[in-house]
Amino acid sequence: MKQKRNLPKLLPTKQNKQTIHLLCGEALWLLPEKCIYWEKERCLIISDLHLGKIDHFRKNGLAIPVKAILKNYELLNSLFKRHKPSEVIFLGDLFHSDHNHDWERFKGFLGQYAEIKFILVKGNHDILNTGLFENLIDEIYTDGLIKGPFYFSHEPVDHSLYNICGHIHPSVIIKGQGQQSLRLPCFFFENSRGILPAFGVFTGSYSMEPKKNDDVYIVCDDEVVPL
Repeated sequence: MKQKRNLPKLLPTKQNKQTIHLLCGEALWLLPEKCIYWEKERCLIISDLHLGKIDHFRKNGLAIPVKAILKNYELLNSLFKRHKPSEVIFLGDLFHSDHNHDWERFKGFLGQYAEIKFILVKGNHDILNTGLFENLIDEIYTDGLIKGPFYFSHEPVDHSLYNICGHIHPSVIIKGQGQQSLRLPCFFFENSRGILPAFGVFTGSYSMEPKKNDDVYIVCDDEVVPL
């Protein structure tokens, strides 16, 4: 059973715009880059990068600017420099397609951070040959990973531990006056499961319908705020 509201939420400032969510007695920082920093474990939790997806579409004639590819790496670099994690857990769909130029770009990028332990919980789009991960990803899990009070997986699963996952790309629709609406990515915490928004910059989203006891945090520009 999750615990909540026993720890004051961290108000956004110019230096610190994440929000703290207390879950199973653990303080999780919900970051505007659409990932979680577990401070006690010095662990970044990132889901659904879908690296390689943009290169795949470019190769097939879709004129997507290269800077869209580089945005993912700019965000990762900023997170690694700022939080100095000892490990990073990728919750699946790390690389979207078959081998392409973006894989070599990714290898070069991770090579700059030999001090970080990289863990992959495989998702449905992780179709690359496992041999390509050698000397790059330290641990690979096909099903899920137990760490502390959590069970980490790509897709939502039923488990005795609190399940933290991705896959869904959750978002909510905010309605304003004049029948205007805006779809925003969100962190979505149910009674037994928490779902991360997709980290990748070239991903779609799925509209969630929050229930009374759900905790939902929307990502709006560079802030994470409770709904």
